[in-house]
Amino acid sequence: MSRRARVTPADAGLPDGGARRRTPGLRREEVAVLAGVGVSWYQWLEQGRDITVSGQVLDSVSRVLKLDEPERRHLYVLAGLNPPLLAIPQEQATVSDSIQRLIDAWMPLPANVIDRYWNNVAFNAASAAVFDFSDRCTNCLVNYFTSHIYRGRHVGWSEDAALIAAEYRAAAAEFPGDEGFAAIVDDLSLQSEHFAELWARGDVRPPGTRPKHVDHPLVGELHFESTQLRIPERPDLTVVLHNALPGTETLQKLQWLASPESRRATMRPIAG
Repeated sequence: MSRRARVTPADAGLPDGGARRRTPGLRREEVAVLAGVGVSWYQWLEQGRDITVSGQVLDSVSRVLKLDEPERRHLYVLAGLNPPLLAIPQEQATVSDSIQRLIDAWMPLPANVIDRYWNNVAFNAASAAVFDFSDRCTNCLVNYFTSHIYRGRHVGWSEDAALIAAEYRAAAAEFPGDEGFAAIVDDLSLQSEHFAELWARGDVRPPGTRPKHVDHPLVGELHFESTQLRIPERPDLTVVLHNALPGTETLQKLQWLASPESRRATMRPIAG
């Protein structure tokens, strides 16, 4: 009712007739006509009665009442429906400066940001040093199965490969009908027979905190806990944080890896 009151007849493209209106904003009858629903049905909707609703009708009501995206999604929740997927404007294809600062502040521990397809849209310097992330690593799923460097460093790669494929199927299940997932799966299946076999199993596993063991060529064994966190204002993005496993020397090794001394060590010529 409050949202109906703030929309004037002129806003809705209706003539106001010049007469003084007792009802601020639009009348129920006017909303019903503009949304293409019955007057009684719309009145019951405002009253919160137990009626049958559909997403298409709610979208029509949202359009007439000029609801913004959060209000439209909230209307779905009030009506007992799952809210629609949040539309992400094209200009938000990259991460904001604040998100980049967040993962940079996680140094010397690795952190990166992935989108719904696991495209690697941002990463910090530790991720580049530990996992060989670069601009060439455009998709984490593809990188996992095709990068010889990542495969060589990841201890237990074969055992974790099945989990990775199952987690990606769970990610794709959140967006049924999204052809972006199918395109990545089809392309990777041609590149990796092993992935194609794992994907054919149909296993599903939700993502969560899990251990990760890396054998780095400069500092040796690194032990992490990998955790995925959603960003409320950008539900299409996930921050992946790697924390040093307690009881290991991982943090100290990463501190050295991020130091100028390590950079000088990588630049020294090999004797002989």
